Amino acid sequence: MRKPKGLKMTTSNEKKNKIAFLGLGVMGFPMAAHLKQAGYEVKVYNRTISKSKTWVKQFGGSMGKTPAEAVKEADIVMACVGNDDDLRAVCIGVDGAFEAMSPGSIFVDHTTVSANVTHELYKISKSKKLDFIDAPVSGGQAGAENGALSIMCGGDETVYNFVEPILGIYAKLCRRIGPSGAGQLTKMCNQIAIAGLVQGLSEALHFADHAGLDGASVVEVISQGAAGSWQMSNRYKTMLDDHFEHGFAVDWMRKDLGICLQAADQNKASLPVTAIVDQFYKDVQNMGGGRWDTSSLFKRLQSPKNL
Repeated sequence: MRKPKGLKMTTSNEKKNKIAFLGLGVMGFPMAAHLKQAGYEVKVYNRTISKSKTWVKQFGGSMGKTPAEAVKEADIVMACVGNDDDLRAVCIGVDGAFEAMSPGSIFVDHTTVSANVTHELYKISKSKKLDFIDAPVSGGQAGAENGALSIMCGGDETVYNFVEPILGIYAKLCRRIGPSGAGQLTKMCNQIAIAGLVQGLSEALHFADHAGLDGASVVEVISQGAAGSWQMSNRYKTMLDDHFEHGFAVDWMRKDLGICLQAADQNKASLPVTAIVDQFYKDVQNMGGGRWDTSSLFKRLQSPKNL
């Protein structure tokens, strides 16, 4: 295997590469834990220091009070933060990672961000003799906890080949789609597809209710045919139970769909359904459901004032 200049791929009999993990939210917290449990030396950073202390107490390893402190001796740096601005802050802000990373080390970004900021940080990383892989994930908190994420990557092929075995520690599937930014563009496809699926499922359950049908029985049958989806199998029970205090928040989905719609303006793609569903999620936010799971589109339909 070809490897990035300055880094050595370790074997099971050698000392493993040192890893820093920036961002310990509902995704990053368990992802970093998988790396530690796989035998890597992991140093973590989180904007809220108490979260870093909790992680170290639970899993061992060490923590840095700033991104720069966390990455100082790392061979590979993983990040999973909130949005474009958060990513810029941990990379090139005050006490940012890029200034402290050693030449030849690799930055792997798991955050869902725009392709624009990815291209920007890729260029900056190259100017500092660093490598950069965009690697957004799909699978939610459960996927992160179970080590069963789908990871879509963009960046230099040689660099990707080097980090792929490490990403596989918490992935069910990991693929390089193309050059820098391709991972983020693929994640946009993922969110576009989810938006339409969740709205369709919500309408199906809404129709079943109005038709006097038992929703669970309906799903038991249609989930085994062409209508089946991850959302149908994993969300219909909580939707019917009016339970939405879990999962991927509407606020984050609107952030992601905003990225998709902005990119579509740039590449001239037509996303009429995505644009409409984005507005439906705005209705959910106005209902006070910004932190509800994305399946709460069903609750919007059940609220007469939104129809």
